[in-house]
Amino acid sequence: MKWDTPEKLKSLLYELVRWESQTLTKGEQEFTQKLFAKFQLLPYFNTNQHFLQTVDVEGGRQVLSALYKHPNAKKTVVLISHFDTVQIEEYGALMPLATEPEMITQAFHEAKWMLNEQAQKDLESGDYLFGRGVMDMKMGLALHMQALERAIEEEWALNLLLVTVPDEEVSSAGMRVAVKHIAEVTENYNLEISLFLNSEPSFSQGPYDNNEYLYTGSIGKVMPAALFYGKETHVGEPLKGISAPFMSAYLEIEMEWNDTFCETVYGETTPLPVALKLQDLKDQYSTQTPYRAVAMYNVFLMKRSAADIFDMFEEVTKKAMQKCQARYDEVCANMKISPIGKIRTIRYSELLDYATNKLGKPHIEQLIHEVLALPNLDERDQSFAIADRLMIQCQELAPAVVVLFAPPFYPAVNSSDHPLVKKAIDVVLKASEQYNIPLQQVHYFNGICDLSYCQLMDDNGWIAYEENTPVWNRTYDIPFEQIAKFNAPVMNLGPYGKDAHQVSERLRINSGFYEMPDLINQLLRFVENQ
Repeated sequence: MKWDTPEKLKSLLYELVRWESQTLTKGEQEFTQKLFAKFQLLPYFNTNQHFLQTVDVEGGRQVLSALYKHPNAKKTVVLISHFDTVQIEEYGALMPLATEPEMITQAFHEAKWMLNEQAQKDLESGDYLFGRGVMDMKMGLALHMQALERAIEEEWALNLLLVTVPDEEVSSAGMRVAVKHIAEVTENYNLEISLFLNSEPSFSQGPYDNNEYLYTGSIGKVMPAALFYGKETHVGEPLKGISAPFMSAYLEIEMEWNDTFCETVYGETTPLPVALKLQDLKDQYSTQTPYRAVAMYNVFLMKRSAADIFDMFEEVTKKAMQKCQARYDEVCANMKISPIGKIRTIRYSELLDYATNKLGKPHIEQLIHEVLALPNLDERDQSFAIADRLMIQCQELAPAVVVLFAPPFYPAVNSSDHPLVKKAIDVVLKASEQYNIPLQQVHYFNGICDLSYCQLMDDNGWIAYEENTPVWNRTYDIPFEQIAKFNAPVMNLGPYGKDAHQVSERLRINSGFYEMPDLINQLLRFVENQ
């Protein structure tokens, strides 16, 4: 076997990490073919070439799937991972070593100042391996490769479908394509999915938290956003208009850290909402006041749907604009100037209907096509640009705030109460005792992951998302219909590490090469025997 011992597994991890695959880089594009060649070293995939596949993803990238199929088994576990990583600029002069785990770990002994206090202690302990991707999440991919090879060699009566994807760190374009592929594979080979198993790393809950976690769900994330369309004026006549920054300031005050958006489920609470974007759209200096601006917020969710969040966001926006209007009217009254009008709050779906009735569908389609043809715009920029173009054509609605969604959307998923998962948790916790691991169950993985696309917990709340996302079914989509066909629980069991996305990213060596291989093996054999 090629990956069955700790030393062989370590060599595999080093090779995977060495293949740089930062999101939206050439390395990410090339990674899949390198991995494809690696799987071809297993005789099983020479005999069963059709079980090793790639699927194209936007941006010249690919999903890879590798299926081990027992001739008499339908029961299947889908092993989910991603191979892209975040950037490496923060390594500075050590950047050439960022994807060389042994070398960067050694180099940090001469550059401890780059590490936080706890990372320095972990470095000195010799228990950790540093480098970009060692924790998030090429160790997880290596563990899945090891499990797949073991299943082949031992002829498990359990099918394993390994799926590894690009773009998890940005918009999960890879997983959104993979969902369709998984549905096709399960149908073509008459598979029955029993479990979706991700092996994202166990995230510490604080700087000094040494507990390790397995997860029976994953937190959701959605991004409600707003286009502020005020009324332009000359700076010498400020009250003849209303500036978009003035309007946006009131929404920012109401939304940032607004705890009404927090949920508590199973004793776990979502983080507070924060702004991810807040800027005006004026691209050059002049004495005209900025009358268009945008804001975008990160909101986590557990049981709530996208529709719930949108309803809440709309009400918060209305409240904010009432306060904005009151202040504006007060100033106008003091200056004995008539206000220009009342601020509306409009859903994107309402704006689209209004503009279509006014201008006709062909005109609107042409307008949207022109926006999507513009260079260097991501899905978020495109969303704002489409709403902006529509408002420019419908200025009679101003002053107004258009509320909408910007991609991506990660639905919350949870299987804590599923009978198989409950038993599986007991199996893993019992197995961990021999290693004296402080392993605990957490109901929602708080790092955001691709398990969000393996289960559909909400029957129709996603419709509001479709209707109010300007780029929906154009440059962004989620295959909700395929996801709805999946009826399997989700789990995340992965190696322990610290400081994902930081220069101090690190993997606990024993967890990656000794403990997790055994725990994942015992989990999979348990599912096999159910």
